[in-house]
Amino acid sequence: MLLIISISAFALALTNYKVKTPYEVKFSGGRISGIFEDLKANIQFDKENPEQSKISATINVESIATGFFIKNNHAKDALDADNHPTITFVSTAVSKSGNAYLAAGKLTMKGVTKPITIHFTFDDKGNEGLFKGGFKVVPKDFNITRNGSPDELTIDLTVPVTKA
Repeated sequence: MLLIISISAFALALTNYKVKTPYEVKFSGGRISGIFEDLKANIQFDKENPEQSKISATINVESIATGFFIKNNHAKDALDADNHPTITFVSTAVSKSGNAYLAAGKLTMKGVTKPITIHFTFDDKGNEGLFKGGFKVVPKDFNITRNGSPDELTIDLTVPVTKA
């Protein structure tokens, strides 16, 4: 009986969130910058016990927007959108770090999976909230070697959510 009660208490603490619009997934580096316009995420987050949290996200590569259609096409080619239409992140561990959080996980881009850590904050507003964070990637680590690809990309995330 005690086991059932403790599992039930855990289930109540972990909150499911769904992404609200407008959200921002920005990237910048070298001579390229832009956003991805199609983000899907499954967020189970407990700000008091973040180690119980699970975060996964998928971005549609075709939703890249650089502000210039030729650059969009070059970026889609560099990411091999025809064969790898999505970029995914799946957390393996979430932890607290001062007033912020760290989501360690696996990023898959262009068929290559590498470990990354997303540093983020969470502004809890009752039934809604705001995740803000970012990370850096080295495109060549993901076999993105097209001429003009930057040495490093900075990814900035602003994701408003509502309790599901």
